[in-house]
Amino acid sequence: MFRRFSTTLTIPRFSPIQPRARAFARLRIAAGAAFLTAALGAASGAAFAQAAAAQPALPAAGTGAQPTPATAAAEGDFDARQHALDRRSAENDYRYAVAQHDCYSRFFVNHCLGKARDAMRVERADVRRAQLALDDERRAERARQRDEQAALQRAEDAAQAPQRAAADARNEQAYQQKQQQHALDEAQRAAEAPQRAANEAAYEAKQRQHALDEAQRGPNASQRAANQAAYDQKQSDFQRQLQQAREQGAQKEQEREERAARYQQKLDDAAKHKAEVEERQRQAAAKAQQQQQQQNNQQQPQHQ
Repeated sequence: MFRRFSTTLTIPRFSPIQPRARAFARLRIAAGAAFLTAALGAASGAAFAQAAAAQPALPAAGTGAQPTPATAAAEGDFDARQHALDRRSAENDYRYAVAQHDCYSRFFVNHCLGKARDAMRVERADVRRAQLALDDERRAERARQRDEQAALQRAEDAAQAPQRAAADARNEQAYQQKQQQHALDEAQRAAEAPQRAANEAAYEAKQRQHALDEAQRGPNASQRAANQAAYDQKQSDFQRQLQQAREQGAQKEQEREERAARYQQKLDDAAKHKAEVEERQRQAAAKAQQQQQQQNNQQQPQHQ
């Protein structure tokens, strides 16, 4: 709550100033009162805006960082000092306006105005120095809060590092197991390939031997025709089954190639993820080292 000042001044009844000067003086004191009222309102608005801007940024959900009582107390002290400086500035302007009014009722007007202006400038310079000091302290407090939040974040990252390392180890182990199983499957298929070829050759030999046996027994024409039809049917069925087997084999081969491609993609993704993790760790370490160096550089002038 600002202190209210009188907006009217008593002019001596037997004043040596002329009527026009008296009217001009009244206008100046009225303008000074209006200026003081506007200054007080602007000071209140500026103080509120600076107090809102001085509030530290709220931490993200889940980080656990909360404003400390010391931080709230420091902000409250800064706001109180800012209000005091705004009040001093408004009072200084008002006193200067009153002094200007009083000077026009004296003989040496210019001399009086000069003294009032000098007093106003001295007070304004003091307020300016106090304002600069307050701004420096506010900036230092904000820097300290930022450093504290950064330290908390680094501690949280360090606490979560073992969990990330364990997850990476599990992923690496699962990847190695899949690699080994794939190698075993490939070796088994390669070992079974000669056996499959031998089975096909034996089947062909049996088919040829069966045809020879049928020819040697020499049945009549109708029987031979029936046998030939049955043989052709068997051959047709065999060819159809063989074609189906080949198609299935081609389909399985295509599926193996697709699995191999997906597997290779997973390898590439894992390598890329590993490179990104290492790069983030390197950047985090470099950033931490840079912040430590900046903090050391800021502390050195203080010790000197």
